[in-house]
Amino acid sequence: MVSGRLVDDGPRTLQPVKRSAVATIDKPASELDHVRIGELARYFVDARRVVPGLTVDHKHQARSWWWPLPAASDRDILRSIVPGPSLADHRAAASMLAEHVDALMRERLHGVALLEAKRGGRRTVPECWLASLTSPDAALPTTLDAAKVAAFADEVTTWVRSGTASTARVRVVLRLDEPIADGADWHVRVLVQDSDEPSLMVDAPDLWAGSSFPSSAIGELLLGLGRIVRIAPELGGLLDTARPDSLALSTDAVVAFVRDRVAPLVDAGVGIALPGWWSARQRVRLRAKTARSGKSPKASGADAASRGGLGFDELVSFTWEAALGDRRMTKADLRLLEEAAAAKQSLVRVRGQWVELDPAELEAMIAAVGTTGQARAGDLLRTAMGLGGIALPDGVSEAESIDIVADGWIGELLDGALHASVAPIADPDGFEGALRPYQQRGVGWLSFLGRLGLGACLADDMGLGKTAQLIATILADPVDGPTLVVCPVSVLGNWQRELERFAPSLRVKLHHGADRLRADDQPFAERADADVVLTAYSLVARDLELLREVPWGRLVLDEAQQVKNPGTAQTRAIRQIDASRRIALTGTPVENRLGELWSLMHVLNPGLLGTAADFKRRFASPIELEHDTAAAELLRRITGPFILRRLKTDRSIISDLPDKIEQTEHCPLTREQATLYQAVVNDLLERASEAEGIERRGLVLAGIAKLKQVCNHPAHFARDGSRLTGRSGKLNRVEELLDEIVEAGDKVLCFTQFAEWGELLVPHLTARFGEEPLWLHGGVRRPLRDAMVERFESPDGPRIFLLSLKAGGTGLNLTAASHVIHLDRWWNPAVEDQATDRAYRIGQRRTVLVHKLVSTGTIEERIDAMITSKRALAQSVVGAGEDWLTGLSTDDLRDAISLRGSTFTEDGA
Repeated sequence: MVSGRLVDDGPRTLQPVKRSAVATIDKPASELDHVRIGELARYFVDARRVVPGLTVDHKHQARSWWWPLPAASDRDILRSIVPGPSLADHRAAASMLAEHVDALMRERLHGVALLEAKRGGRRTVPECWLASLTSPDAALPTTLDAAKVAAFADEVTTWVRSGTASTARVRVVLRLDEPIADGADWHVRVLVQDSDEPSLMVDAPDLWAGSSFPSSAIGELLLGLGRIVRIAPELGGLLDTARPDSLALSTDAVVAFVRDRVAPLVDAGVGIALPGWWSARQRVRLRAKTARSGKSPKASGADAASRGGLGFDELVSFTWEAALGDRRMTKADLRLLEEAAAAKQSLVRVRGQWVELDPAELEAMIAAVGTTGQARAGDLLRTAMGLGGIALPDGVSEAESIDIVADGWIGELLDGALHASVAPIADPDGFEGALRPYQQRGVGWLSFLGRLGLGACLADDMGLGKTAQLIATILADPVDGPTLVVCPVSVLGNWQRELERFAPSLRVKLHHGADRLRADDQPFAERADADVVLTAYSLVARDLELLREVPWGRLVLDEAQQVKNPGTAQTRAIRQIDASRRIALTGTPVENRLGELWSLMHVLNPGLLGTAADFKRRFASPIELEHDTAAAELLRRITGPFILRRLKTDRSIISDLPDKIEQTEHCPLTREQATLYQAVVNDLLERASEAEGIERRGLVLAGIAKLKQVCNHPAHFARDGSRLTGRSGKLNRVEELLDEIVEAGDKVLCFTQFAEWGELLVPHLTARFGEEPLWLHGGVRRPLRDAMVERFESPDGPRIFLLSLKAGGTGLNLTAASHVIHLDRWWNPAVEDQATDRAYRIGQRRTVLVHKLVSTGTIEERIDAMITSKRALAQSVVGAGEDWLTGLSTDDLRDAISLRGSTFTEDGA
């Protein structure tokens, strides 16, 4: 039995190029394009993983090539670019990659001579081959002897294969054994593994003694050791004996071997077995232990209220100490380390485990032990999470991670125990209603963070009652100064109704429309005297100077995804509003990119995540491009204490919400639609092939919008006011669905992203069903919106409610509907989910049926497939919408938008 951990040949970061260079190719294969393949090509070229080749086609035309030279650790990346499982798919991906590598190498070698110019005489085949490797024209002269060219091509192929593929029956494995006693040597032992049966592995002495391996294995072992010594010359002693089986190494040699040689050996196909603890080996770390600051304040405790909400600005004293793992190092431990550092040892055994040392760093850390300092609480948190913050002792590297050991609320934040420590708050005085248990926990959490002066994001799933929790928090956590609620115009009326319903004792003022508080002789702060002031995002930047006059006690951002763009005027203005409490309410803290999370957190807790550039470098790029799980986990750890997220699908949260059934309705095109669709495709491809840059991107986006309009109806595309009946497969299906819904006495929400499509549907559906549907779009003013909601929610109100996705997709409570129809698909699943949850929310008593209409064989099927693949990521990172299409090559764009199959119905069917 062989002990130790075998280093596998899975993904590994290769020097000098990081895998960020190829991270974006981890996409569904159908989305791949030349840009992503080009990134992988640059990865191979920059890492010098290329090899020259020569091919001869059936017409005897010879061509030089630069081929990618992948290592065993590149297998996962290579598999990710294959469009499908067939051999043809593999060949297509490999061919595309080879073409990119070849083009890039020729570009970089342009003007470089691989051999000296020859005076007179004809060039030989090898000389012509070398010359062609740096030339834009890869073809060898046709005047060369065809037989000689073919023979040389075979030699080149054999040479390439000798360095890239092994046909050996056995694989050499090196096992590192630690010393059996202090002061003894480490040993590298040689083993042999069957290539076909990896579980069959024997020590080299057993092979020499005559094992079950064939006799040829001995020769293959020696050849393998020869290749190993070329990569790791310090192992040359293995070849000094007739029967090599092990080699003694010093501790310093072991450190250098593992640091510098393991990765190249693994890439060369050598197995490496390290001690099981090696991957988790620990280093001595400096940590700051904060002075005891009393118990963590509970939401209902007087201590919290007396702190004045110091939050991140609170000054905290700390003492530096050394630690190994989670254990503080004693004076005896430090003396042992000092002796090891003085002896320039790189590894030392402490408390039964090996510790890697940096003598210079260790000396600086030991000198810092016992000294004290002070820092802001926010800087301590950032330091603990690897983001920098507090000043490090002299001689301690900025790259050295620093641990923070703290009690109180700081310790709970670091330990991830903050949520568990918060006491729920049942129905507070003045609250008219009954909070569910999860809502009581939400109120307690909001109040707790508020008393600490920390911003909070209540990110409960749509429909779980964020508004009610916020109103209860206003009552449970009284503050000096009014609460300013900023929300979309469409939900101002909803806030007024909810405040009157749940907290009739609160004084509410509206800063919008005719009720807008304007500047005059009376100070704005006096006229804003109320418990709650409601305003819209569109007014914050316009009235910033007025709003800044008020000493707000609490700032609330409803539908807080409105501040996802840090560069907009409204986001910049909101950051300038002073308030002792800051709360964001949103069901989608991230809609498109992680930068939106930075913007939101920068409003709530400025400085927590550093600058936008720091955040992009540390988190956004590694997570979005490289799918870096460690960076994602760190980001969750940092933001987790300030974001409370509960889902309706979690039955431990809410058990009485009915089911939601989602189904995709595939609708065939009519013949007229298919003809129009193909005409738009042809026009788009022709124009896109001739355009470049921003002009091409605009053409593609406009063309896709036209294709989606054709899928809705020819009259939507043509805008000619022609009849609607019988000309659209999708409209036919809508009418069938509405027939069933209306006949059953149910109500339905119909969402579209096109306002002009809604305008066409209103008269058509009015004539079809004998009553005019409600129609909510961006041009409807707030009083009329509120009246529409009330009419629809009444038992005898209209049964069909048409809504534009942008105007009606958030902030409305429309639980009278038990059906939702998405007339056309949006790219972001979070946006569709928000729209659906106008009906699927607390107060809904019936199962909600969601119908998503997709035109068969069109771009809409591609959108549907992308939404399906992105849905699992909707809580963290989702695609950037239509932008992925604008960068496709013309061939790939043709594949994305062309009609598939010939499924369509006859007009009028």
